[in-house]
Amino acid sequence: MTTEQRGDRLRTSEPLVPDRPAGRRRDLASAAAGALLVALAAVVGWMIQEGDGSLQVQWPPLLASWDPHVGPGTPLALGVAVAVVAYGPRLAARLPWRRLLLTCWAGSVAWILSLALVEGWYRGVARRLTTKHEYLRVIDRFDDIGAALRGFTDHIVIGPPGNWPAHVAGHPPGATLTFVGLDRIGLGGGAWAGTWCIVLGGSAAAAVLVALRALTGEHLARRAAPFLVLAPFAVWTGTSADGYFTAVAAWSVALLALAATRTVRFPAVAAASGLLFGFTCYLSYGLTLIAVLPAAVLVMTRTVGPLGPFLLGALVAPVAFTLAGFNWWEAYHLLVERYYQGAGGVRPFSYWVWGNLACATLAAGLATVAGLRRAAASAPAALRGLLSGTATGVQRLAVLTLAALLAVAVADLSGMSKAETERIWQPFVLWLMPAAALLPDVDRRAWLAAQAAVALLVNHLLWTGW
Repeated sequence: MTTEQRGDRLRTSEPLVPDRPAGRRRDLASAAAGALLVALAAVVGWMIQEGDGSLQVQWPPLLASWDPHVGPGTPLALGVAVAVVAYGPRLAARLPWRRLLLTCWAGSVAWILSLALVEGWYRGVARRLTTKHEYLRVIDRFDDIGAALRGFTDHIVIGPPGNWPAHVAGHPPGATLTFVGLDRIGLGGGAWAGTWCIVLGGSAAAAVLVALRALTGEHLARRAAPFLVLAPFAVWTGTSADGYFTAVAAWSVALLALAATRTVRFPAVAAASGLLFGFTCYLSYGLTLIAVLPAAVLVMTRTVGPLGPFLLGALVAPVAFTLAGFNWWEAYHLLVERYYQGAGGVRPFSYWVWGNLACATLAAGLATVAGLRRAAASAPAALRGLLSGTATGVQRLAVLTLAALLAVAVADLSGMSKAETERIWQPFVLWLMPAAALLPDVDRRAWLAAQAAVALLVNHLLWTGW
């Protein structure tokens, strides 16, 4: 631990930003702008969907349907929310670091699971990954894994016999092979698959804390912890495979942050980071954009030392899958064809290019929107600090969150993310959440309550299908 980090730990009770009325008013104004964006996307989306049905969603901008309900998870979710709002900031400031990581992981899992259980165990967890679009429907077609990989691209586009279900066709085979592997070791079925995604998805919050401590100091990491636990996108983490993808990508970034800051012995850790990054690219084509975050880590730490081991590790998955007979580039081009054969070819880019951002606002929460306003305001000073090597923890945090925002912008403009971004963009939205650490102490519990309210309202008023 560096001297600066040790000092940060001792100063966890100090206010991070001045409690200025003008700044707080701007926070509220930015949150109001986010809420207005969601409302506008809902109204305009409803008009388009009622007019010609081209949005291909029932409750725009979300892929959801109106279904007010309560369930077994309702009191659990309310209990988790109240506990984090009431005690989260204090525990985050006082717990020993390792215990905080475990508590954050456990709290995130509890939040994700309780939201999933609002639908009940069967509908909310055990059945989610067994529907006609999901990975578990093709487990028996991977009895010969080598043959399945060699012929994987033959079944991506709609038309040839035996084309893959939507999610299998829409992802490289690393995603499906994960669930094949669970089945092979005796953990088959939707309940185990859902549990896997929930438990690993919850670990992503701990991964971000590890990265924040290494890059920005312990004080900021502790401030971000309660917001990471009460992430509104937890509605879509339990249980979709995207929660699992989010965790793998997050730990890749966290390990590189440790290596780049020499918090640990860096060659092996950097190689492990690269290994996870390479595998991430074989979980989801779109997650190649997560490369923006490792690049930001190296820029912030002003080092290329870990780059060699990172790149060596990153080559492992591509070499292994290519030798097994799967061609990533060929599969991606076929996926683009498949995408435009389905809803992607109907959904209007003119709506979704901004409607996606409304989805991301709901997934990130209004506290994150307010925090990003503060991060953007500090961007010029952060750039100067990076160039001179004098960037503060706050400035590094701003760079990290704005790098994630850049990845979101590229994904949005690609035209391959039209709708469902509340689920698909979790790996990027996760890294927007620490921006809430920049909000003043006096408002933290109110902002946490607002985060929880978004998730609870969406989960209890809508059936999201994930």
